[in-house]
Amino acid sequence: MEFCYGKKLGTPAEDFRLAKLIIAWGANIHGNNIHLWPMVEQARRNGARLVVIDPYKTRTAALADWHIAIRPGTDVALALGMMHVILREGLEDRAYIAEMTHGFERLAERAREYTPERVAEWTGLSAAEIEALAREYATTRPAAIRLNYGMQRCDNGGAATRAIAMLPALTGAWKYRGGGGWLSTSGAFQWNKRELERMDLALDSPIGRPARVVNMSLLGKALNAEAGDVGVLSGGPAVKALFVYNSNPGAVAPNHNAVKKGLARENLFTVVHDLFFNDTTDYADYVLPATTFLEHDDIQGAYGHYFVQKSNKAIEPLGESRQNVRLFGELAQRMGFTEQCFRDTEEQMIRQALAIGLDGQSKNKGMEHISVEDLEEKGHIPLGFYRDPEGRPFMPYTEGDLPTPSGKVEFYSEALAAAGQDGLPGYVAPAESRWTEAAKQYPLELLGRKADNYMNSTFANLEGHRKMEARTTQRLEMHPEDAKARGIADGDAVRVWNDRGEIRLTALVDGAVPRGVVAARLDWAKLSEGGVNINALTSERLTDIGAAPTFYSVLVEVGKSRD
Repeated sequence: MEFCYGKKLGTPAEDFRLAKLIIAWGANIHGNNIHLWPMVEQARRNGARLVVIDPYKTRTAALADWHIAIRPGTDVALALGMMHVILREGLEDRAYIAEMTHGFERLAERAREYTPERVAEWTGLSAAEIEALAREYATTRPAAIRLNYGMQRCDNGGAATRAIAMLPALTGAWKYRGGGGWLSTSGAFQWNKRELERMDLALDSPIGRPARVVNMSLLGKALNAEAGDVGVLSGGPAVKALFVYNSNPGAVAPNHNAVKKGLARENLFTVVHDLFFNDTTDYADYVLPATTFLEHDDIQGAYGHYFVQKSNKAIEPLGESRQNVRLFGELAQRMGFTEQCFRDTEEQMIRQALAIGLDGQSKNKGMEHISVEDLEEKGHIPLGFYRDPEGRPFMPYTEGDLPTPSGKVEFYSEALAAAGQDGLPGYVAPAESRWTEAAKQYPLELLGRKADNYMNSTFANLEGHRKMEARTTQRLEMHPEDAKARGIADGDAVRVWNDRGEIRLTALVDGAVPRGVVAARLDWAKLSEGGVNINALTSERLTDIGAAPTFYSVLVEVGKSRD
């Protein structure tokens, strides 16, 4: 998104009610974006259509006017195919393109390669469907795209996100209130990170540099790597200690078997700060109790709206539980650090985040009208630009310079090209997909789904939440033709495997996925058969942009269990 627009902004959630077409692209709005769903429903009552593009028949897809069951990892091809049709039929907005974009001619040349017929072969759609989608999107105003992070977790996820994000700029959808798109609004919140992160302490320390960063998506490799490993450890020492907070890598990190092997090392000192005894605490030398959000004060921005929020604790921390601020502050003091920042209270850090000046007001851009006292009273306050004094609606990317190298929406990125990548989005089949050599041995594409009623792996241990997920708990969802070809019937015990590991599940032959695709839900490993979850099958391969995990570019084979 940043390579196109400079920072993450988007159509306000409240304005989706004005749209006449809403495309949920890899976004299960009804399942995990519930504050947007009422706006979608209001738009539909006013005549809008909802199109869902997702390989899996999510709750949102089941309610859509049109569910497009695209093949995993082919989103970039579909977006470019839509561009081909839009440009071929002259449906682009030339005025917006001339004023607000950079690199249009190069993008047009690239899009010419992606004919509907060619794109149909990759995506599993028909050429007619691709043309119909492109025409409906380009000719409906306002039209809004809610894209989410699903397609980013493929090998070509960066290119896919860029291509989809370009569509509103190609059609000028940003010019119409209720139109445009939304991945995240996090770029709107200009916190005073200097005071919170205190990079100066690292620079003033004996090492004289920022601490080494190890990509969590490579945790399995990192925990098993030897000192001097250039790839994952940047040539530094082996990992001797692990402090885990706000995460459960024993469940959520890719290549679960490698992670489990690393966590089990006798010479790894592990501390876990958490609410529950989860998959990671099982390997901890020390387990420290954490607070819930009900037990501490905090301040929040958002990636789904434009309001600064303050949450006040409802009760004092129970037992010996500590919030992150107090835990790390007390630990630093016991280690002999004398800097004042390790004694700062939650209230002091909230004021630092807001950059509160002597007048009691924030000095952060867009927050100048906010004080801690006002937040205490109101609970949430909109960012300054979002409540224009003259009543004008906020419509991003419609005027002025953008924070990109060219100052415009970048169809072509010189920055990516200089880094040795393609300056334009283009479809490259994921290393594990039906189009690659690996599919000869493992012909099924696996979708590792998040449960609707968990938050990643959080709440997976709670009985009430597990009951709501009972239908797909420990199930492998299959297309009837794939099941029949393997002699598998609904309810059969099945084995799912690839070179990295295997899991045992029960077949659910319900047609919720296209042919050639299977799906299973993320669960705690300790609550799964054999003590492993779907991440036993995922790899540590990283995405094309951003070095993120490729959870949705995974090939497997499935067979009826003989045990």
